Amino acid sequence: MEDTLDVIIIGAGPIGMACGIEATKSGLSYLIIEKGCLVNSIYHYPLNMTFFSTSERLEIGEVPFICNNPKPNRTEALEYYRRVAISWQLKINLYEKVKAVEQYGNFYKLKTSKKEYLTRSIIIATGFYDIPNLLGIEGEELPKVLHYYREAHPFWGQKIAVIGAANSAVDVALETFRKGAEVTMVIRQASFGDNIKYWAKPDIENRVKEGSIKAYFNSSLLRIGEKDIDILTPKGLVTVPNDFVLSMTGYLPNFTLLEKMGISVGDDEMKTPVYNPETMETNMSGVYLAGVICGGLKTNKWFIENSRVHAEVIIRDILTKRGEATISS
Repeated sequence: MEDTLDVIIIGAGPIGMACGIEATKSGLSYLIIEKGCLVNSIYHYPLNMTFFSTSERLEIGEVPFICNNPKPNRTEALEYYRRVAISWQLKINLYEKVKAVEQYGNFYKLKTSKKEYLTRSIIIATGFYDIPNLLGIEGEELPKVLHYYREAHPFWGQKIAVIGAANSAVDVALETFRKGAEVTMVIRQASFGDNIKYWAKPDIENRVKEGSIKAYFNSSLLRIGEKDIDILTPKGLVTVPNDFVLSMTGYLPNFTLLEKMGISVGDDEMKTPVYNPETMETNMSGVYLAGVICGGLKTNKWFIENSRVHAEVIIRDILTKRGEATISS
């Protein structure tokens, strides 16, 4: 085991990196641990994804984010965050998964897939993109069911069902339709929501209106078969021929990690983790939350632009407590 660190940051997404930057600026010893690649969630976004936010709202560490269009795309974001990591010489261990965290006197012992660490504080900035929100229906385990979308080419000439009506579902439906797929959308709501990207909303509404994309509103998917799917609609059960199901129903935070660490999760519908909004500290002393994970199941509450400040708040609180603890023998 190496020397005791002031803080370990779990997650090398933009907010985890922002925490690392603040730790660097404050002279704290730290390490960012990431189970995948740098900004792993953004890497797994669709290849042609465009952000809703403008580039300056995605900036961290006072590094300018220059892009070719008003809204940056996935490729530009990956390039930008690589440059940030290099500019700040961030201490990041990639492809290292956190296995367990236990208290060690007034400190925490953190065990990963590679080694053990001792730290005074922990920041959890794991986002929400790693665990799909399952439908819990017959046939969901079939290989034809996909919870992540990369690009449209594999679906040329195929009958696909897109489940959901948020931005990801709309993007998938439009892109696959334009690349030659026969698209059916299954949507629980009565219409597309107002949170759809302003340039995509009229596009998807017009495609549905003209019949280029079939949409079943106020409907739910009941069964997935090898060659078809059953949809419960306001007019009754409908069976539709199908080759692929793209379930764009959202993702879940890693509640298992929180629970293993002893972090309380609220009993409200959104399973909001317990933390002090003034310091971002959880019910576990010295353990903090940053970024999207703070919203629990409400994953559209926190974004890069409105949670960057979490890094400053957390490091400020850590600094006020620095030097208060000693290792128990």
